[in-house]
Amino acid sequence: MILNDLIRLFERDLKRMKVEIDAYSKEQNLWKVDQKITNSAGNLCLHLIGNMSHFVGKEIGGFHYVRDRDFEFAGKNVPKATLIEMIEKLENVITASLEGLDEGMLEKDYPLEVFGGKMSHNYFLIHLLGHFSYHLGQINYHRRLLDK
Repeated sequence: MILNDLIRLFERDLKRMKVEIDAYSKEQNLWKVDQKITNSAGNLCLHLIGNMSHFVGKEIGGFHYVRDRDFEFAGKNVPKATLIEMIEKLENVITASLEGLDEGMLEKDYPLEVFGGKMSHNYFLIHLLGHFSYHLGQINYHRRLLDK
């Protein structure tokens, strides 16, 4: 049952991220930073796409993905339409990956030791949901402050 809840929560937050990115009135503002906000919304979006594509899509769902973490934070000026397409693709990958996961696997070890030790799929998926929500809030804050 928790797997269905996780799927619904990830789907909800992916839709919210698409709405947040699309809400920018000026596309160039996606990449804006200032002294107190050093990560642009565009880079946070790329980071979330890379993070989820790697840890859920590749490691759980078996989807091919080669992560470029440096680009997630250094890349610039990816068109808003491309970011939205990437989010939509990620929505499908995440849903398919989690729907393909047997509920019994949630208590079994996740295949990577991300934090230097073993952890269950359940633990890591909850961590990923919190990580996603944290950065989604940063995107919202960024938009409200710097999309002028």
